[in-house]
Amino acid sequence: MKIQTVKLNDGVEIPVYGFGTFQIPADGSTYKAVSEALSLGIRHIDTAVAYFNESEVGKAVRDSGVPREEVFLTSKLWLQDYGYEPAKRAIDLSLKKLGFDYMDLYLIHQPYGDVPGAWRAMEEAKRAGKIRSIGVSNMTPKIWNSFVPQFDTKPSVNQVEFNPYYQQKEIRKLMAECGTLLEAWAPLGQGNKKLLTDPCITEIAEKHGKNTGQVILRFEIQDGAIVFPKSVNPERIKSNMDIFDFELTSEEMDKMRALDTGKGQHDPDAPGVGDFLISAFDVHAND
Repeated sequence: MKIQTVKLNDGVEIPVYGFGTFQIPADGSTYKAVSEALSLGIRHIDTAVAYFNESEVGKAVRDSGVPREEVFLTSKLWLQDYGYEPAKRAIDLSLKKLGFDYMDLYLIHQPYGDVPGAWRAMEEAKRAGKIRSIGVSNMTPKIWNSFVPQFDTKPSVNQVEFNPYYQQKEIRKLMAECGTLLEAWAPLGQGNKKLLTDPCITEIAEKHGKNTGQVILRFEIQDGAIVFPKSVNPERIKSNMDIFDFELTSEEMDKMRALDTGKGQHDPDAPGVGDFLISAFDVHAND
């Protein structure tokens, strides 16, 4: 099965469905899970400096036998390395850990501090061929308006919390003006039982002979989001992918859109979030 791709605002093609590695430990678990995902035909892998598993992701890609140019590989810059010079060093370190000479997508992971300085380093790395596309993550309308107007290059993606209960309608209006696509983290609500047992979604799932998780992911892709659910369970990885043999009707899409509460689990605008995150851990502790 070949997963469809969409074009980013810089012309780079990105698969609409990928595999996330957040909270998968680097004790062999990441290597195993990414290897499984690649063996099932997934060609889009999402990692980050702050996930501490870039090395295992890179090794899994190298050992898979899949040509590097067929895998869309994302990593992200952590707060510790914001500013022009620190970001330059961090980009090279990520490439070294991954074991490749380029990344397909590189993101500002948390939008606090010297984001413009970091962005300049990312633009430079893009021009040098070290990164194919650059983007941001966790940007609300307020944060977007404080940083993006300063950027020479508009972000190709904004990776944000997104699921039927939190559809990010306001930021999507701003993103549309720049041709920026939405990538969904926590596309299944991080296992939110209420979401996964929602009567509306359950009814649609029964009609299509699918489970609620598959309907949620199908909705998100049809709504224009790029998704990469995470699992270490091979059966679940396979099951999550089983969303390309059906489509939701426009009526079903409207029902799903009506589930939006406008609120998520994470509020990037809350006071002190940046300070809390930068003090949470040291991404260079083991360098």
